[in-house]
This record gives sequence, C-alpha cells and structure tokens, in this order.
Amino acid sequence: MGVLSEGLTQVLIPVAALIGLGFALLQWYLVSKVRVSGHSGGHKSYKDSLIEGDFEEGVDSLEVSAKCAEIQNAISVGATSFLFTEYRYLGIFTGVFGVIIFLFLGSVKGFSTKSEPCTYNTGNICKPALANALFSTIAFLLGALTSVLSGFLGMKIATYANARTTLQARYGVGKAFITAFRSGAVMGFLLAANGLLVLWVTINLFKLYYGDDWEGLYESITGYGLGGSSMALFGRVGGGIYTKAADVGADLVGKVEKNIPEDDPRNPAVIADNVGDNVGDIAGMGSDLFGSYAESSCAALFVASISSFGVSHDYTAMSYPLIISSMGIVVCLLTTLFATDIFEVKNVSEIEPSLKRQLLISTVLMTAGIATVNFFALPSEFTLFNFGTDKVVKNWHLFFCVAIGLWAGLAIGYTTEYYTSNAYSPVRDVADSCRTGAATNVIFGLALGYKSVIIPIFSIAIAIYVSFSLAAMYGVSVAALGMLSTIATGLAIDAYGPISDNAGGIAEMAGMSHEIRERTDALDAAGNTTAAIGKGFAIGSAALVSLALFGAFVSRAGIKTVDVLTPKVFIGLIVGAMLPYWFSAMTMKSVGSAALKMVEEVRRQFNTIPGLMEGTAKPDYATCVKISTDASLREMIPPGALVMLTPLIAGTFFGVETLAGVLAGSLVSGVQVAISASNTGGAWDNAKKYIEAGVNEHAKALGPKGSDAHKAAVIGDTIGDPLKDTSGPSLNILIKLMAVESLVFAPFFATHGGIIFKWL
Repeated sequence: MGVLSEGLTQVLIPVAALIGLGFALLQWYLVSKVRVSGHSGGHKSYKDSLIEGDFEEGVDSLEVSAKCAEIQNAISVGATSFLFTEYRYLGIFTGVFGVIIFLFLGSVKGFSTKSEPCTYNTGNICKPALANALFSTIAFLLGALTSVLSGFLGMKIATYANARTTLQARYGVGKAFITAFRSGAVMGFLLAANGLLVLWVTINLFKLYYGDDWEGLYESITGYGLGGSSMALFGRVGGGIYTKAADVGADLVGKVEKNIPEDDPRNPAVIADNVGDNVGDIAGMGSDLFGSYAESSCAALFVASISSFGVSHDYTAMSYPLIISSMGIVVCLLTTLFATDIFEVKNVSEIEPSLKRQLLISTVLMTAGIATVNFFALPSEFTLFNFGTDKVVKNWHLFFCVAIGLWAGLAIGYTTEYYTSNAYSPVRDVADSCRTGAATNVIFGLALGYKSVIIPIFSIAIAIYVSFSLAAMYGVSVAALGMLSTIATGLAIDAYGPISDNAGGIAEMAGMSHEIRERTDALDAAGNTTAAIGKGFAIGSAALVSLALFGAFVSRAGIKTVDVLTPKVFIGLIVGAMLPYWFSAMTMKSVGSAALKMVEEVRRQFNTIPGLMEGTAKPDYATCVKISTDASLREMIPPGALVMLTPLIAGTFFGVETLAGVLAGSLVSGVQVAISASNTGGAWDNAKKYIEAGVNEHAKALGPKGSDAHKAAVIGDTIGDPLKDTSGPSLNILIKLMAVESLVFAPFFATHGGIIFKWL
C-alpha cells in the first residue's frame, strides 16, 4: 500500500477539482471588472471607470466602447445560436447511439441478469453483462454532457472576453494580454476541474452498485471517454467547417479582390468569421482536449482494474490517474500566476516568450509533482497486466512513464512553435517564397509541414518505447496522462489565440486607431503560434491515448498477439491507414463547397448593395452566418458517420483481429497527416502575418498589404485554413474515437464478431 489512505484520497481529488473551479471563477471575476457597455447604470460613468490611460486623439471613447459592445453581442448571439442548433442534432445522435451501446453490450450474454464468473479475476463472481451495458450507456451520456458543457462554457467565456481585450489594448499591450490570458485560464481550469470532478463522482456512484467488482466498474467507465470524444468529433468538424467557410469567403473576396483589410466591417462575411473562431477553435478544442483527458484516464483505470491494484482493491493506487490530474490542477494554478502576476508583459516582444515560459514552468513543476504523487500514492512494488502475463513494476518506473509523456509534450510543443512562428527561419523562408507567386508559397508550405512531422514522431516513439518497457500498456496510458496533466495551462494558452483574434476583429470593425490594431495584431500573431502548439499537444496526446486504448481493447477482446503477417490483420492495417485520407477528403471538400457559396454571396452583396464599398450602407451579415451554419450542420454528418461506423462494421463483420489492424493503421497514418496539416496551415498563416506586420527589412521588402507577395501569402493562408482548423485537428479525434469505441464494444465483438470469416 502507498502512504495515502483511501479516506484521504477520497477528499484530495474533489478538493483539487473545487480549487480549480474556484480559481476559474476568480479569473472570470477579474476579467469582468473591465466594463464594456457605455451605459453602466449606477456605476461611475464609463469615462471615469475605464479611461485613465493616455488615449489616441479624435476617437470618442464612449462611442467606441458602445460599438465594441454591439459587435461583441452580435458575435456572442451568433455563436450561441449555432451551438444550440448543433447540440439539438447531437442530442438525437447521443440518444440513438446510447441505445446501440445498450443493445450491443446487453446481447453479449443474451440480456441475462445472472451474475457470472469474472473475465480476468477468475474464481470470483462478477456482475451480469446487462449491468455493464446499462452503466456503460450512463457513462457515455455523462461523458457526452460534460464534453458539450466544456465546449459551450469555453465559447461563452471567449465571447465575453473578446471586446474587453480590445478595450484594454488602449492602455497598452500588457493589459490586453492579461485580459486575454486570464479568459483562456478560465476555460482551462473549468475544463480540467469539470472533467476530474464528473469522473470522480461517476466512479463513486457506480461503486454503490458494483461493490467489489472493480473489473466491471472500470470497464463500464470507459463509456465516459467514448461520450466525450464523440461530441468532440462533431464539435470539431462542425465548428471547423463553419469557421473556415466564413474565413475563406471573407479573405478571397475582401483581401484579394476588393483589397480591403481583414475584419473590415464592409465585408459581409466578417461576423460569421469571428463567430467561427469561437465555435471551431474554442468550443471544438475544449471538447477535443476533454475527450483526450477522459480517454487516457479511462484507459489507465481499465488496465489498472485488471492488475494487482484492482485485484487487491487498493483504492489509492487505483486512483493514481485521478491524483495525477489533481496535482496538475494545482501546478497549473501556480504556473498561471507567473504570466498574470509575477512577470508582467510590458511590450510586444515579451508576449510569445511569456506564453512559451508557461509551458516550461508547468512541465518543470509537474515533474516534481509526479515524483510526490508516486511516493505517496503507490506501493513500492506491484504487478501490472501485460497481455495475459503479469509484469512486476516498481513505483519509480511509473514516475518515468508519466514524466516522459510530459516532456515529450513539451518537445512537440516547442517543435511546433519552431515550424509555425514567424520568429524563426522556416516560416520566413515560406514568406520569402511568396516573391515568385502563390505556387512557390504552396510548395514551400507543404514541404515545411512534412518536415515538421519528424521530431514529434521521434518524441512519441521514444515515449512509447520507454513507457511500454517499464510498465506495459499501463505505462503508455499514464504517459498520455502525463502529456495532458498540464491541460489547464495548455488550454489557457490555446484559448488565448482565438480571443486575441476576435479582439483584433472588433478593433477593426469599431474603427479604432491603427496603433491599437497593431497591438491586437501582435497578440493575434502570438496566438496563432500558441494555437498550433495546442494542436500539437492534442495530436501527440491522441497518439499515446489511442495506443493505450488499443492495448486495452486487445486485452479485453482476448487477442493474444496481433500478427501483421496474417491476412485478416493486414487488410485491416491497410484500410485503417487509408481512413485519415478519406476523412480529410470529406472535411476539405465540405469547407471548399461551403466557401464557394460564401464567396458568391459576398460578391453578390458587393455588386448589388449600393454604397457598401464606400461604407455608407451596411452589409447583410445574417445571410453569411446562415450559409456557414447550414453548411456545417449538413456536412458534419458524413465524416462523423465514417468514424463512428467503421469500428462497428469492422468488428461485427470481420472480427477483432481485423479491427485491431484497422486501429493500428489509422493511428500510424493519422498522426502524420494531422501534424503536417496543422503545421502547414499555421506556417502559411504566420507567413502572411509576417509580411503584413513588416517587422524588419526583409518583411518590408515583401509588403506592404496588397503587394503581389502579400496576395500570394493570402492564397497560401486560405489553402491552409481548412488544413489547420478542420482536417488536421479533427484527425486526432478520429484515431482516439475509433480506439475507445472498439474498447467499449469489445465484449460484443469478441462474442459475436467476425460474421464474414465465420462463413468462409
């Protein structure tokens, strides 16, 4: 037994989650102190309460503030109405899929209510398969609800903070940075604490029924991960199609044809573009990372339940994944204070280093945190399930498993930053290639994306080898948890990007001065890089998570070895490797066809509304919002169906070995495609921003806005949009979701699967 008693563990986990929630509320309160509306009844007038800094002349600050409030409201209403519509569709899907889970798992033993011998802990009696079916369905619904809540709250916070960031930019870049970063932190801590709290409550409630049958209890908990990721898939794909249809439409007509600035209020697609940042990058990312967190916890808990922790009912050691996450919340809280209170950002050049410092500080502190948890929570020696045999493991082995996951995450983050930030040569080379037109820009950008895969893949490979050698599949699942242990900081950095992007859009639309737009642009450029880092983390952790889930699936399905040389496995492998390409084709095409409609609508408005270019008439924003909404809701169904149905079809008709091949193939090819797509898109975007900002002689020679090189950069950026915000980030959900779905349905596939091969 470890030093920590069961009673103390039961207190510490919810306390850490509540501390996270409390800290999120505190950050939200600090952001809310920035007043937006011009008329704050009862308070001092707006001029007294906010206007103390030196302002640019000639802009009536009250009028600007009212305009910001109006734009913020339009973005918030658009995002909320889209998400509500999307969630109505998802509600129907969740109900139907919940029934499928119940029927498939209930049929394993013919819906019998009799207790039966345990699968692993032979000699003991476990609860009936029907109970597993019911509780897996409940866990699935809870996971789906938490995932939707994570995305929705994130979107609400982002739309609350965007105009406040714009208004704070009037006092300098430091104030605006803190507002955007605090808002990101609200989302990060809400999500980390929520995910942990709901999982802890679910385990304790299920325990009331399962009692000593931990094998059945933790097997049904895997439904929680499935619920989280299935919502994330639709959120990511739907949100990604929405945001990029608007973005591509706005850029092609506005910047390239009409030569007007980004986020110009005359552009009819501008509100849809800003709404898209919130529903795609914020709500989608929130659900995505929550899904990763839920799945890595479920994979670790499942493997532990069939190891000595579960057999000997050592609750503290069993809860090791939850204690790691609790420690992560405390570590991230300390890390956040470094950005908001200890090292204040004073000028533009300090923004990116401050965000990068967050990653490093959280990783160093968390390494110490893991060592502490290992000492107190784990017995000095124990055995772990390793595909039918027991592997003897010491507690310091697990320290290295979690730590290598954590540091591999940092390596992936820094590599991504090197390939996507315009402070380094790769992006500057891409910008330089714009001199000779869009074609060379596209060639350089694609090459950069392919090259940026090398170091992350080696990092993931080393993490897998070390963690598997030390602690079998349990080691891999806690390595994934290690990478996600600093999720609150990772999300804060990630959500900061879209909030800054929106703040820049609001500044442009409200007609604020050039100087303020430069400040918000600087925040936004750093945000672009941090968003790419966030995607790198999500993809890296997805690779480890899906491998851990794959291991759990193989164990649960009773496969002794997965032999690539058998035809059953190999056909699965080659089809699985094709799936990411099929999925990317669907999502790219969806963005393309929606963007086509958007371009036509924007052109139509410029041609038919008199006075629109002169700024005397208002565009019809609502039609563009409707085009994006309709396209994304319609187009998210085929890619979603592909991912959800593949494991069901492969497992039922071809059996568990072929399905194992499909999972391995999709994991191996999906990670490569996802990283290269994300980084190519990020690099093109920042190459364009590098030319626009004109920070040095090289950039000035390529600019200014509207030059041929700039137009070539805009085309690259537009091609990269669906790569970095729709296909790339959705692929990491594809590989995780297929693995967790296979694990949940493993009992059914093992009993009834492989219909076709049984005939042959």
